[in-house]
Amino acid sequence: MGFSSALQGRAAHEALIVRQDAELRLMETMKRSIQLKAKCDREYAIGLAAVAQQGMKTDRADEMQGSLITKAWRSYMDELDHQAKQFKSNAELLEVVCEKLTHLSQDKRKARKAYQEEHAKIAARLNHLTDEVVRKKAEYQKHLEGYKALRTRFEEHYIKSGRGGRKLDDVRDKYQKACRKLHLTHNEYVLSITEAVEVEKDFRTVLLPGLLEHQQSVQESFILLWKNILQETSQHGDLTSDKFKEIQKRIDNVINSINPSEEYREFTEKHKTSPTTPLVFQFDDALIEDIPGKLQSNTLTVDNLTVDWLRTRLIDLEMSVKECQEKQLKMIEHANGGSPIANGSIARNGSTASNGIQSPKDSQNRQSKDLNALRCQEKQKQKLVDMIKCALNEIGCEELPSGCDDHLEQNFIENSFNNDQQNSATSTNSTGVSIINELRRRGGVLTLLRGRPFKRKSTPQPTTPTVNRMRTQRFNKLQPRSQSLGSLSMSLSTNRPLYEEEWFHGVLPREEVVRLLNNDGDFLVRETIRNEESQIVLSVCWNGHKHFIVQTTVDGHFRFEGPPFPSIQELIMHQYQSELPVTVKSGAILRRAICRERWELSNDDVVLLEKIGRGNFGDVYKAKLKSTKQDVAVKTCRMTLPDEQKRKFLQEGRILKQYDHPNIVKLIGICVQKQPIMIVMELVPGGSLLNYLRKNSNSLTTRQQMGMCRDAAAGMRYLESKNCIHRDLAARNCLVDFENSVKISDFGMSREEEEYIVSDGMKQIPVKWTAPEALNFGKYTSLCDVWSYGILMWEIFSKGDTPYSGMSNSRARERIDAGYRMPTPENTPPEMYRLMLKCWCAEAEARPHFDEIYNVVDALIIRLDNSH
Repeated sequence: MGFSSALQGRAAHEALIVRQDAELRLMETMKRSIQLKAKCDREYAIGLAAVAQQGMKTDRADEMQGSLITKAWRSYMDELDHQAKQFKSNAELLEVVCEKLTHLSQDKRKARKAYQEEHAKIAARLNHLTDEVVRKKAEYQKHLEGYKALRTRFEEHYIKSGRGGRKLDDVRDKYQKACRKLHLTHNEYVLSITEAVEVEKDFRTVLLPGLLEHQQSVQESFILLWKNILQETSQHGDLTSDKFKEIQKRIDNVINSINPSEEYREFTEKHKTSPTTPLVFQFDDALIEDIPGKLQSNTLTVDNLTVDWLRTRLIDLEMSVKECQEKQLKMIEHANGGSPIANGSIARNGSTASNGIQSPKDSQNRQSKDLNALRCQEKQKQKLVDMIKCALNEIGCEELPSGCDDHLEQNFIENSFNNDQQNSATSTNSTGVSIINELRRRGGVLTLLRGRPFKRKSTPQPTTPTVNRMRTQRFNKLQPRSQSLGSLSMSLSTNRPLYEEEWFHGVLPREEVVRLLNNDGDFLVRETIRNEESQIVLSVCWNGHKHFIVQTTVDGHFRFEGPPFPSIQELIMHQYQSELPVTVKSGAILRRAICRERWELSNDDVVLLEKIGRGNFGDVYKAKLKSTKQDVAVKTCRMTLPDEQKRKFLQEGRILKQYDHPNIVKLIGICVQKQPIMIVMELVPGGSLLNYLRKNSNSLTTRQQMGMCRDAAAGMRYLESKNCIHRDLAARNCLVDFENSVKISDFGMSREEEEYIVSDGMKQIPVKWTAPEALNFGKYTSLCDVWSYGILMWEIFSKGDTPYSGMSNSRARERIDAGYRMPTPENTPPEMYRLMLKCWCAEAEARPHFDEIYNVVDALIIRLDNSH
């Protein structure tokens, strides 16, 4: 069954036109997808080439000479580079496929137009004859009625007047004329019917079937070309093709060529050495030459100064010996098939039995190595145990030995307490004796001093004017990553507040801070609020991102782990100049101060004038910038909001700062130096579009409303090109500038990605403005914004009415899913309402993109202007 016999009806013809339109839309969708695929392949090729380039960078390659691993790795990287080139080639070929698809789409449009014109032409011929038959029939009826009337009149006169008379002659003439017209009309009617019968027959049996048969052939030829394009697309993305298989095969071959027993042969021959010479450890007798008493080289000294320490050390060493013995026993039991719980000792000594890559021989070797290590460790500890026991046994008892050096002990005590007791110089001998007695009662000097921290005197660093000047100059030369903000002024005598420092970023959230710190040593200072308490934090990039809270001492100084300083500026200067880690555990060193970005404004530069609205996070004010006297709009963030909400608040500023379009509200900056956090934007004098529509409903013209729709489409077209999904497009979130110009605003829900899946529930979702797929599946794309744009158009032409008025959110959602669409607002041009309906297509792919929407609205405005 083909087109010629099955699609002759009018409904079938219209369905064929609709099918062609759908195929054209599918071609456009395919073209966009293939273009995106080509882009992805190109980017992947670049990334893969970078991987290969990075992989070829091996430090001191000569040290790996003869290594099969190195050879395999280099070959692997070479093949990755070949893969990158293949992906790049595929991307280029996909672009050629896109061009073919574009030409196919153009040809298909021409073919559809030619079919419509030819169908209309042959149908017009039949329609014309059909109309002619109807007209002739009506004319026939008219003349027939006239003929009958005149014949009746003639007969009446003929009967009355007999066979003569002038009046009878006139009636006879009229009757004959009517008879002649009737016969002529009869003939014309018969001829028109005959012609119509032939035309209809030709239309039905020849012309229309021929047209449809030709159209089927055209359609099928397009499908064949389309199929070839799809096959080309598939081939250019086929990772199982011979080219990729060959690359993978070469990678596998070179990896399989690695032989562990051959890996170090050349290395061993090159670096072959004689056995190591034993290291000799000897006690340096020079250390005790000038010390009186019983200190002897290589001999433990046992007296009241050391006996407690030796006993404690003996206990610790005996426990270590016992632990080594237990581990050895468990390892032997495990090796002999004993309890598997002994695995813990093996694991603690570095066994990799769980990684699944070692052979039984490797496992046995490792167990033997670990067992030998434990035995050596036991022998070492036991040697120390024996030495201490021997020394303690020589005194014959566990009491303090006689003959201790009392003056040495007293001097040690006095020196130890001199830092804490300033009157040590006047301490009497009796005091010294009482301290000694207390020490003896408690068990020696170390027992008393064990709990006291040892205060090491810090060695002052050289602080010559030249050194200080050089360090300060080096610190002042630090520049921010994004732009030059001048020298970073800092001196040890500065009295200016912390928030005036260029490297202090105020209450900038941690997420924003992490974005600014990119290289090891990058740092900045910020403020955070925890448990309603303000804390100053040093954020540093060092093997990741680390955040250090500045500690405050009792006397109001500031420190980390090192010495305290009177100001945070001096503390940061010290950490930078000394090049010491902020903390020993982190190892983080300050190398480069990151200054505020140009759009981070000072809170003091913004003067709030009057409240003009309220947002989700706080109030909106009209304000003025001190520096430029410019009027601005300021969104504030409530101080009591959690950090997560503040992060979402600043997200709008982060998105807006990179956009520049006349129909997108412009960001001037953000203020994070103090609370409250503020977003500073251009002041749009007309205010909210929704309020403007309602306030000026009586004066708005259709031309102005269409202009508003065009402005909104222009702004959204720009956002779509930036892969930005607004997610909350509505009249309330648009602003009106001079001459009714509309600007898109309120990017609090926006996302910079082609597709966004909601993962935090559907809270605060504007249901009546949101596309069905977003409500039902949480899936947002730019085509969801197209649905919202359709609602925005409805708001504009209804002059600020509420969508789905009288319906709850749930009811509106049910009706929309069932196919309901709002009726056209009064005085809306039909073309604009048709565009609304297209924006509200249930299938997202069937909706127009903003580029198409803008072109349609712009063309309608031009046509409207020309008509006037």
